[in-house]
Amino acid sequence: MSLTFLFRTITKDLAKVSFRQHVQSLHTGCHLLAAEKALLMKMRKNTGYTFMNCKKALEKFDNDMAQAETWLNEQALKEGWSKANKLEGRKAKEGLIGLFIGDKAAVMVEVNCETDFVSRNEKFQQLVKEVTFAAFAFHRNKTQSQAGYVKSVLVGDELNKLSFGEGASLSDQVALTIGRLGENMSVRRAVMVGVPAEWNIGSYVHGGVSGQTEVAMGRYGALVVFQGGEEGKREFLGRKLGQHVVGEAPVSLGNMDDLPCGESETRLLPQTFLGDPSTTVAQFLNGHQARVLDFVRFQCGETTSEEAK
Repeated sequence: MSLTFLFRTITKDLAKVSFRQHVQSLHTGCHLLAAEKALLMKMRKNTGYTFMNCKKALEKFDNDMAQAETWLNEQALKEGWSKANKLEGRKAKEGLIGLFIGDKAAVMVEVNCETDFVSRNEKFQQLVKEVTFAAFAFHRNKTQSQAGYVKSVLVGDELNKLSFGEGASLSDQVALTIGRLGENMSVRRAVMVGVPAEWNIGSYVHGGVSGQTEVAMGRYGALVVFQGGEEGKREFLGRKLGQHVVGEAPVSLGNMDDLPCGESETRLLPQTFLGDPSTTVAQFLNGHQARVLDFVRFQCGETTSEEAK
């Protein structure tokens, strides 16, 4: 065997080995890239932050998801407070009403943002849910030793100071969401009611957000406190009364024997009942052996009587 032939054979064998190693390296690299991409997608879905920020966080903490997410939240909170200061004063009249009914207690909140587009964002809706539950927990803790009908209202700073999670406040959570979505936001108001065993709470939300179960959300909301009603039909009765309050926007309750004063009637009981134009709300209640004791109506972005003064 000549030296030339031997050299050519060795060269070919080395080339084959090198090619196989190169292909294997590319194959391994593809697996690595696929794994990193899956991790990045998971981080993006879990946090809602941009791909660029998620990639930066994963690289910073060597793909440790927990540390990366904690760091992202810290950065978003800092950025959120900065954005909140810059965006302060910009009108936030859009948003959602959040409503939750518990055991003989209920809460309704209003959380605002600048655009309808952001109000449909899952992160904003999560904020509405968190505000709702924080207000409900506050109400439960404050009124657990009180008997009878309890009603409390919180606005502005009173709401922002409510605790959220471990050591955080709702204002921190608002700032975090501002950092994520880039719009001015505010937790505007909340009303909480608690009733004795023989009373009931009806509710209705209009312009609802689909897919929400625990907390109902929409542009309009109503709570109605009532007594009586047939067993098994009280939920239906409460919903019908809530629909009327949302649709007809009464200002005061009135009396069961009040006479209607025409189309401009603003007292609930003498109003023409939305579900049956041939009767008044008072007549509808009499037919169901029930009576309304109180009601609250929220419309997202409306000017309240206190603000109008």
